[in-house]
Amino acid sequence: MPQPDSPSPRERSALALQRAAGQLGTAAMAGMDTQKAWFRDLSAEDRSWVGMIVQAGISEFVRWFGEHGDSWQLSTETDTAIASQVFGAAPRALTGVITLEQTVALVRLTIDVVEENLDDLLDAELAPLVHEGLLRYGRELAFATAEVYARAAESRGAWDARLEALVVDTVIRSDGDKTVLSRANALGWSNRGDVVVVLGPMAGGSTVTAFDDVRRTARSAGMDALCAAQGDQMVVILGGVTEPARAAASLVKHFGEGAVVFGPPTDDLLSAHRSAAAALSGHRVAGAWPAAPVPVAAGDLLPERILAGDAEARRHLVEQAYTPLAGRRGLLETLEAWFGHGRSVEATARAMFVHPNTIRYRLRQVGELTGLTPTEPRDAQTLGFALTCGRLDALTDQ
Repeated sequence: MPQPDSPSPRERSALALQRAAGQLGTAAMAGMDTQKAWFRDLSAEDRSWVGMIVQAGISEFVRWFGEHGDSWQLSTETDTAIASQVFGAAPRALTGVITLEQTVALVRLTIDVVEENLDDLLDAELAPLVHEGLLRYGRELAFATAEVYARAAESRGAWDARLEALVVDTVIRSDGDKTVLSRANALGWSNRGDVVVVLGPMAGGSTVTAFDDVRRTARSAGMDALCAAQGDQMVVILGGVTEPARAAASLVKHFGEGAVVFGPPTDDLLSAHRSAAAALSGHRVAGAWPAAPVPVAAGDLLPERILAGDAEARRHLVEQAYTPLAGRRGLLETLEAWFGHGRSVEATARAMFVHPNTIRYRLRQVGELTGLTPTEPRDAQTLGFALTCGRLDALTDQ
């Protein structure tokens, strides 16, 4: 009777590896437990998933070694199959538990355990062939590991971008609740310090690059940043702000040409819609003040915002610059007389029958109470609007 063909060295090696796969997996897990502190800190469930990856990696090597042939040439399909077989059983969320560095350590330790045991499992003539195969397989497994984490990072990046846009849009539309905080926290928002919204034209190029640059600048200044595109505008929500003007100025280089407006600081993200509303209102009218600085505070655009019909801007200006003066004897009358006499201290003093120094003293008081200096042209314009709006409100209340 014809004798069956004797198994080839590769076939005999693959059979020996197959029989020892369980033993090798156990040895690799024991090595992880003794050598890697981070592995011991994992939950029981996560350790079991790691165990599945280790066992799948060894089993896939056995299969690959037995079926691959003698060419050692790996195709794209082979590389994809390795990634699918080794990592396919583990949940995608595991990439958020175990870092790429830790996974590389896991792969390296598994390969080392297999290699250390080869000489005991195989005949002397078979061991060199398997050692060579293991070397090539380890390289491909490392590539597959990097691919898995790259895809996971890409997926997380796309999800984070959608979540970030949702948070920013929620703030702008003023319909946020506590869920907006949990979503922002998932993006790394620390929920500390004042919050300021900055708005300006989107620069040319990739929005992803622009957002990354904004976040990098914010982090270097100890701030958080959430970014989103609204049409051709970029909206940035800054957290941990101590000096709004300086914070906004640090971001100007990341915007395109045009006005950059920042809203007033608010206590937290839940109240940031007020800063956003002011910034949006200011940005719509910023072109009416050609000499406006870049960036410009929404509060410095109150006259333009009032003319555009912004009721909140009108209320804010009356509270800032009219109400404090109405409660102080002589200040409103002095300011109106000063405007009525061409902003001349001497003419105002003669009209009010007081010394010029009295007028100067009262004008300084106006500045201290309102934050607006009457002798500065732009501040004088704003004070004029405040007087008019305050008088109109007084007539309405009568």
